[in-house]
Amino acid sequence: MKQLPPDTVRLLSSSQVITSVVNVVKELIENSLDAGASSIDVKLENFGLDRVEVRDNGQGIKTVDTPVMAVRHFTSKICRHEDLEHLETYGFRGEALGSICAVAEVAVTTKTEEDEISTQYTMDLTGKIVSQKPSHLGQGTTVSVMKLFKNLPVRRQCFSSTKKCKEELKKVQDLLMAYAIIKPELRLMLVHNKVVLWQKAKVADNRSALLATLGPGAIANLIPCHHHQEQPEILLEGFFPKPGADYSSTSTSNPDKTFIFVNNRPVQHKEIMRLLRQHYTAQYADDQARNRYPTLMLKISVPPSSVDVNLTPDKTQVLLHNKETVLTAIEALLVSLYGFRPNADLPADKRLSSEPFPSPSSPLQADSERNAENSHSNDSVPRDGPKQSSADTSLDRQASNCSSSSSIADDWIVNQIPADLESNFSLYDDEMSQTVTKPASKSPERLVDNKMTAATISKVQISAEDWSRGTALTDPVSGEPLQPVIIHRPTNKNHSVPDEAMSESSSSKKILNAITEKRAALTAYDMISNRTMRAPLSPVAIFEKEARAEVLREKPTASLQDISVAIHERWKNLREEDRKKYEEKAKKHLEHHEQRTKLASAEGPREPGVRSHMQGQKRKAPLSNQQLLDELFAAQPQKKMKNPAPKPSQPLPCSVAALRLQLQRLSSQSSAAPQGLRLVNRLASQSAWVILCGQRLMLLNPFRVEEALLFKRLLENNILPAASLQNPIQLTDGSLGGAEYTEALCSMEKQSPELNGAAFFSDPRLVANGFKVKLTPGVTSAERHLEVTAMADCVPFLGVEDLREILTAVLHKKARTVRECRPLKVTNYLQGEAVRLTRQLPTNLSREDVKETLLRMEQQLGGANHTCIHGRPFLQHLTDVPTTEQEVKALLRPLEL
Repeated sequence: MKQLPPDTVRLLSSSQVITSVVNVVKELIENSLDAGASSIDVKLENFGLDRVEVRDNGQGIKTVDTPVMAVRHFTSKICRHEDLEHLETYGFRGEALGSICAVAEVAVTTKTEEDEISTQYTMDLTGKIVSQKPSHLGQGTTVSVMKLFKNLPVRRQCFSSTKKCKEELKKVQDLLMAYAIIKPELRLMLVHNKVVLWQKAKVADNRSALLATLGPGAIANLIPCHHHQEQPEILLEGFFPKPGADYSSTSTSNPDKTFIFVNNRPVQHKEIMRLLRQHYTAQYADDQARNRYPTLMLKISVPPSSVDVNLTPDKTQVLLHNKETVLTAIEALLVSLYGFRPNADLPADKRLSSEPFPSPSSPLQADSERNAENSHSNDSVPRDGPKQSSADTSLDRQASNCSSSSSIADDWIVNQIPADLESNFSLYDDEMSQTVTKPASKSPERLVDNKMTAATISKVQISAEDWSRGTALTDPVSGEPLQPVIIHRPTNKNHSVPDEAMSESSSSKKILNAITEKRAALTAYDMISNRTMRAPLSPVAIFEKEARAEVLREKPTASLQDISVAIHERWKNLREEDRKKYEEKAKKHLEHHEQRTKLASAEGPREPGVRSHMQGQKRKAPLSNQQLLDELFAAQPQKKMKNPAPKPSQPLPCSVAALRLQLQRLSSQSSAAPQGLRLVNRLASQSAWVILCGQRLMLLNPFRVEEALLFKRLLENNILPAASLQNPIQLTDGSLGGAEYTEALCSMEKQSPELNGAAFFSDPRLVANGFKVKLTPGVTSAERHLEVTAMADCVPFLGVEDLREILTAVLHKKARTVRECRPLKVTNYLQGEAVRLTRQLPTNLSREDVKETLLRMEQQLGGANHTCIHGRPFLQHLTDVPTTEQEVKALLRPLEL
């Protein structure tokens, strides 16, 4: 046996801790939460295989801890094993960064409140720092993981399929949702390939976090629950689905929306999940609900000493010291919410064979007891039909216990059936051939009927055809089929007439259908509604009908216009004999039409029931309903159309001559082209304005003008604040680029010297660019001492080369102003500041603000190239305003297609 090398041991153990992208994100997020972060950004590239970046605004890593921050088993969370009994952090093993370093390239950028600037550290495979450099990031820690699983090709190959990568991305989003729910005050954002996939802002409580995470549709069906137990101390909080709510809106087919937390840690606990599913699905009789997972949040708070988190590398599974007590408390909470169900722990196939009992407070308990008494009374009644099995009985009772308004209506219909029919009521399905027997109710009349012998009881079989026609169930009083719709008649205002007299008078008179039967003379509407009659064809129409087919046969690609022209030419060139033939055909069409019209006038309007056998038979409404509808429609008085009231009008004096004179004055005033820029109006987008520049109509973007004006002002007047350096930078001829650069620097304006002779440069070309240079004179130029004591820290990577760039502008370009001496880094920084300040302006600028912007543009920018700092023009040309009638006609000329 041989001892494995340290690198191999490190790789083997790390590959067990870091198994996927979601493990990397989970470890880094938990480190951020332990650091007190209130904002976390997760950025992925290529599903996390190329880059994973987690940025937070936490406390940061102290400078003294940075050398060992990625070394395995170095942690600030605990000091010994006994600290696990009081654990309040997510991490405690000190393996996260070290394990990630073993399988990827890691860079950590951190800054504490005491640090002046942030520092970026690069790690090797062992977690040791190999390089470091300053950074521009603010307080907090940013961990960048590149080339994940670079030395594990088989594991990296597992993520080669797009489906696997999308599943991993979905797991990362589910993980962030879990932390977003349990940490309402946390702001989270997930970015993939520079596209924001999901984000959640800071909220007040868990309910608001659920609303922001799952949406208003899911939170509408959740209710808050609370349970507290003192011995042992257990606190249960959460949001559970409402009892009886639709399972399609309160559950899903996978457990990604069932959030279970133990001491604010998202965990996966099979027994708790099984208990939640059993009590949730037991309230639904549908088998499809058995395989669904409820949408809920359960937060379990127990003492840290009764939880063992160090069970799996990803810390998603825990061991509970008082597991049975916790399960009992959860079950008590679920029973108080959904009711007591003894068979909740049984499988779905065995659950149907036992009778479910509602909770003691449920109003359905009386119904279940009544059904049980009915079943006992029916056992003593002899039946010819097959008996109902216990499984079917339990099915019936379970359906009744979870009944809705529709099932109550069905029970009402069944209760109207006589006992002799209901006792042997059976429905034979043509395909299933199953018999279902309904138990009789407990009324006295049905108990007497149940004592009849089996010989006197007739078996009534309902066929599928009778059931489809609606004649299967009949009214026991009238013997008529039960109607699905009942139309209520309005009460008569004349109460003195008895109902008998009304019925006799109504029966003696023939009721006319106000819709299909007209009391007046025959109208065209009656003919159209009963018959299809075409107008007689003219000779030209008959010829066109025949000639069209010939034209299309000769020229299939002809257009409609070409066909019409060709038919017109043929009719003009048609011989006199052929034209007479078409006139005779038209005469026959006219005679046939007149005969049909006379026949229709003699017969009158057809009855609604009379139909041609060629048209086929159609289903009609029941006769009773039709008669009642006829009576209702006939009783309504016909409303007379009132003439609309005349609209108020007032004559206004108008003089065409005065109008012509006014137009001539306006044209003479506008003959001279206007000078300067004049505002016309704002567009609907509210970010651009239409202006008139002479005779040109142009589009103005005022924000681009503000950018250019702000940038010009910053270049001329902005002074970068200089921060003192701990170690001043010595300036020599070599670092500045030569002796001439040193002489140019020494010739700049200085402050009054101090007691020791040292003086600071006060030249605005140096001070405005963030440099504070100190000169200590000597006897000779060689003994002269120059050093940079302060430098601007707002510009990233500002250094001596930028000072050399200022001196180059002074020497070779003869720069005298601050604007001419700006280094490139400072210029880019000021450009960004100009854009940032412009974006803070209000979106809707008033007309006065835009006028002031145009005035400042003409005064400060003058005739220079009117473009923003990105090179985009302020003004876009739209069109030229026409000055002559010819130009107007050219603009209004329609397009030639």
